[in-house]
Amino acid sequence: MNIREQFEKREASFLSPFGCQSAHSRGRMRLEEPCPIRTAFQVDRDRIVYCNAFRRLKHKTQVFLNPLGDEYRTRLTHTLEVSQIARTITRAMFLNEDLAEAIALGHDLGHTPFGHGGEAVLQEIHSPDFRHHKQSLRVVDAIENNGQGLNLTHEVRDGVLKHSKGYGKILPDDPDELACTMEGRIVRISDIMAYLNHDLDDAVRSGVVRENQVPEVCVRVIGRTHQERATTMIRDLIFSSRPAGGELKLAMSDEVFEAMTTLRTFLYENVYRSVRVHREFIKAKKILSELYAYLLENEAVFEKELIRMGIAGCMDNGQPREQVVCDFIASITDRYALNLYEKIFFPSPTI
Repeated sequence: MNIREQFEKREASFLSPFGCQSAHSRGRMRLEEPCPIRTAFQVDRDRIVYCNAFRRLKHKTQVFLNPLGDEYRTRLTHTLEVSQIARTITRAMFLNEDLAEAIALGHDLGHTPFGHGGEAVLQEIHSPDFRHHKQSLRVVDAIENNGQGLNLTHEVRDGVLKHSKGYGKILPDDPDELACTMEGRIVRISDIMAYLNHDLDDAVRSGVVRENQVPEVCVRVIGRTHQERATTMIRDLIFSSRPAGGELKLAMSDEVFEAMTTLRTFLYENVYRSVRVHREFIKAKKILSELYAYLLENEAVFEKELIRMGIAGCMDNGQPREQVVCDFIASITDRYALNLYEKIFFPSPTI
């Protein structure tokens, strides 16, 4: 019995009946020899951590455009906070922590530069169907590894695809919105817990909102500090969830759930749609729109940039040119977009 098989045996004896055992994975799109040391979900986690798209998250906006300050969250720190929350919850519920970690680390790989503003731009200029959770699946399936993809397991791919539905329900009841594993469903809730908490933290730090503006029910029920809010939400989900009808029903107390809903509405109205944040995203929209149009018309420049990004293989995957340009725009970081825009559109002194 090799090391991986020992881990799989331990999972069978340790995990809740509602957990997804790695040995029971539905497999990968392309067959490959199992690792003798790591389980299938541990392999997926490592492939995500070592891929280019994961490293780029450090220079992608969460809410406030970089470089606003060293302490503000980026898409990478958001991802790490989601992973920590999901691991804590799945461990406490005796579910598969490795699976939850892999999904959490990969859930935002397809996020655009300049946050949700960049996503809105690509919906306007490329396709109304563009969504970052769908793009995250494209990243792991068809963009990473120079167009070959990471060949992840079905469970991780499913969790990445279904981690978000925009401003949808915190606890959805539509089966089509639910991941096929409990671990994937927990990542979705962990994502919301993370951004509600740290986006409020950053909004107060930036002065976009003041602490005394936060609805009283949110402070009283969830907490005043980042630590208090995280602890309250995590514990409430763990202790409110119960088996029902042969499956684990994720639930929260009415009081905490209503406070979270109130906090999310407050953030949308006072932070995400604030004049200050919107003003910066208008600038970002101009940058991404003009880059998209330019790269569609200038093949030589575009191919050179694809080579620099290590995804030149995407030119040969049979996708329309518009899709490849969209993939490129969604992949670049805020910093890359600013530098490329300056190189293409700013005059260059000759003396």
